[in-house]
Amino acid sequence: MNAPNQHAGLTLAECIVSAPVLVEAAAARARVDEWLSSLAAVDAQAIRAVFAAHRLVGTLIESLAESSPFLWDLITSDAARLLALLQAEPEGHLAALLERCGQEAAQTDDLATAMRSLRKMKAEAALLIALADIGGVWPIMQATRALTQLADTAVDAAVRFALAEAARAGKLEPKDANRPHVGSGYIVLAMGKMGAFELNYSSDIDLIVFFDPDIAPLADGIEAAPTFVRITQRVVKLLQEHTGDGYVFRTDLRLRPDPGSTGIAISTPAALAYYEGMGQNWERAMLIKGRPCAGDIAAGEAILNELSPFVWRKYLDFVAVGDVHAMKRQINAYRGHGEIAVEGHNIKLGRGGIREIEFFAQTQQLIAGGRNLHLRDRDTLTTLDKLCDDGWIGSDARGEMKAAYLFLRSVEHRLQMINDEQTQELPESREAMERFARFLGFESRDAFAAVLVGYLRMVQRHYARLFQKEPESDAPALNFPDAADDPKTLARLGEMGFRAPLEASHIVRQWLRGEHRSLNGEAARNHLVALLPVLLEQLGRTDNPNATLLLFDHFLGNLHGASRLLSLLQQKPDLIALTALVLGAAPRLGETLARHPQVMDALVDPSFFGVLPDDEELQRRLDAALAQARYDEDLLERIRMFGLEYLFLIGVRILTGTLTARAAGEAYARLADAILRAVHRAVAENFASVYGHVRDEQTAVVAMGKLGGREMTAASDLDLIMIYDFDGETPESDGRRSLYGGQYFARLTQRLINTLTAQTNYGALYQVDMRLRPSGQAGPLATQIGSFIHYQENEAWTWEHMALTRARVISGSSEFAERVGAVFKDILCRPRDAALTAGDVAEMRGAIATEKGDGNSWDLKYAKGGLVDLEFIAQYLQLVHAHDEPSILDTSTARVLDLARQLRLISVEDAEVLRPAAQLYHDLTQILRLCLSGPFDPKTAGPGLLRLLTRAADVPDFATLNATLLETQAKVRASFVRILGREP
Repeated sequence: MNAPNQHAGLTLAECIVSAPVLVEAAAARARVDEWLSSLAAVDAQAIRAVFAAHRLVGTLIESLAESSPFLWDLITSDAARLLALLQAEPEGHLAALLERCGQEAAQTDDLATAMRSLRKMKAEAALLIALADIGGVWPIMQATRALTQLADTAVDAAVRFALAEAARAGKLEPKDANRPHVGSGYIVLAMGKMGAFELNYSSDIDLIVFFDPDIAPLADGIEAAPTFVRITQRVVKLLQEHTGDGYVFRTDLRLRPDPGSTGIAISTPAALAYYEGMGQNWERAMLIKGRPCAGDIAAGEAILNELSPFVWRKYLDFVAVGDVHAMKRQINAYRGHGEIAVEGHNIKLGRGGIREIEFFAQTQQLIAGGRNLHLRDRDTLTTLDKLCDDGWIGSDARGEMKAAYLFLRSVEHRLQMINDEQTQELPESREAMERFARFLGFESRDAFAAVLVGYLRMVQRHYARLFQKEPESDAPALNFPDAADDPKTLARLGEMGFRAPLEASHIVRQWLRGEHRSLNGEAARNHLVALLPVLLEQLGRTDNPNATLLLFDHFLGNLHGASRLLSLLQQKPDLIALTALVLGAAPRLGETLARHPQVMDALVDPSFFGVLPDDEELQRRLDAALAQARYDEDLLERIRMFGLEYLFLIGVRILTGTLTARAAGEAYARLADAILRAVHRAVAENFASVYGHVRDEQTAVVAMGKLGGREMTAASDLDLIMIYDFDGETPESDGRRSLYGGQYFARLTQRLINTLTAQTNYGALYQVDMRLRPSGQAGPLATQIGSFIHYQENEAWTWEHMALTRARVISGSSEFAERVGAVFKDILCRPRDAALTAGDVAEMRGAIATEKGDGNSWDLKYAKGGLVDLEFIAQYLQLVHAHDEPSILDTSTARVLDLARQLRLISVEDAEVLRPAAQLYHDLTQILRLCLSGPFDPKTAGPGLLRLLTRAADVPDFATLNATLLETQAKVRASFVRILGREP
């Protein structure tokens, strides 16, 4: 956490590069000369020599004599200390000072000695930091870090002294008397700016003190609460009591839970119960910066980990926006701050001030930090960088807010250096402002004011953009009285497109009466009232506004609490149109949204319309989400939540035309791969905790069908097989409940299937089909690799080898995956009789037509010349040519057809039919599977769905699409006959 030493080998005097502008230079120099004249000759001569060698040092000291009574007092009270500081390397001197004085205070058994050591440390460090800050030696944030290191050292020393004192009094029995804080269960959290290493120059320090009664080393008969309260009182006395040596830090303990009715040290169980049951959003924001700074650091990290679910919500949390902004309004009202000013302006709490920058960053952390661990950072500047990196704010906002923050923090420090006061208010009079501007290094008050006001307005603009978004509508006002329908509103609803305005009005009036449980709260209804004009306008633009309104009504009825969603829509009104599109054009996707409204979070992420994550990035995001799981069930719920959200995201991308069918199929498969790997790992670990392991066990989850070919749709099942191997000499597992060989792997496979298909709060992730395993439904759920090879070589039918062309290992050790993949390739590369294979393929295609029918052209899979024909052509080509051309092997139908053309295994005429046909079928299938749960009937389909289909096919209208489809299917069937040499 320490800043790098930028001045190694250089003294502070040699490093000083700036000094304030003097107001009355002659008077300031006279005052310094008068002081030097009062010193012993040797001291005066040494200081004058430094001034002579380094002119800016003299100007800096003169400015302190003129403008800072506090720092001038530190200088004149100990000339030797000043000289030592000027002749020392600044970073090294501070580190040595903190180490020496901190140890002195912690290890003494005399209270007066401890207090004196801490105050001596504070005075010397305060002067050093001020000189380095004003002199341009350290940038402002290095100065804040140095101040925080000073505070950390002081609190740590005070805590160690107080704990050792309690041990000497027989209250505690620490394991190590020299380190009584280790394992003490006594936790001191640094909050606010101290927690973030951002302390200002004359800051109070905000602390929260907890104790863990289960690990505290209390002596027999000693009660925890009163003991740790007294220890805390001792710590506060050591830090803030004024003595002849001054004080160390003013200490504020009021950020603890319910400070009006709790002791200054609170047990960890009581704290956790409070935050889980009564914690507020402002406390979540506060805890973002919390960190253990003294006492039992390990216990402190543990309680922050326990509090993580309170601070970081699973879902995007736009309710926090309103709560944080309300808190800011209360601050403004209490402090009486209005518009931006100069004289008397509060640079922390006033408009455009430091607090607005902090709220700007922290609020967006609260919104998104639950989903995105990258945003969980304590310090403001790093948070702004990360918000920009992840797309939540633009680079202009990031740059301007950072520049304003650094400037305002510098102003704050200079204000507080005058009299060591915790103030952020600029001087009231123009004359005083003139003096302060020069102390800050400006030539005049007006020069300072121009820069200050520019930054304040910049901050206010960005802050307002975040907190003051309101959906706007130019439409006439809508009125929904409780007693009866409003005639003007009914007419307006009709103009909007609602064919049954009375029905629409009735639904909205039910909402406003709170008849949905989710709308019982006043806050939720207030959000809804603000949204209604734009919401109804957007719903009115859908193909069937009344039906879409009913879906939205169903959507609201399924919410556990509407405030979160409605506040999100208020902050992101563009999502209203997108929600209306989903509900109106894609009923199947709309049902998902109604049942699981939290999937909306995926649409708010700034990366929504960007490039979809690749395998590595998707795995990283899933791992980050699962890292927050606290127990096995929570892990599986998070996997399901992650999957549901990404399934919805991919669906909306298809719906909005921002994802091609091929990219969508690969995205669905990529998600299934990541989830299967996570579930396989989690299930295997959980299973082994009961049944142990079989010696040298290996398992591989193999994808077949659409998943294997990376051609999945929203409705695709997972076609899977499980292949395993183990040491046959030791067939039993070694757990507390042992299983024998094949039984072990069959049970493990069944557990995997159950986990994927179980209905939970987030529904079932996938349906799983294991019928492609050897011997189909009659065979065991998992197959040993030797048995698999024997079956494929001696018993498998041609159709089973066709299915194997799409097999790929998606989970298992790399070594075993490579071994299984080699088995697949060896089987597929066997020499085959082309005529016999063609006969088998054609016979199977005919059997499917008999069973499923092939007369409906819009049954894209089974229609004559449809998807099955394409897939069978690709699989036939692989089986008969892989022996001579192994490069034909690929799990994707479309890629196999491309390879067949490149290898000249099919004619140019057939290639020009089959490849476009594959793209057309996949484009249309993605839309149909996404939007409908049942078969597609063009006669009853809504115009919105028809438009989506024509857009996907890139044709002008549905009639053209229908004709194109019939023509394509006829050509595909003709190619099937030419390539295989026979009709199905």
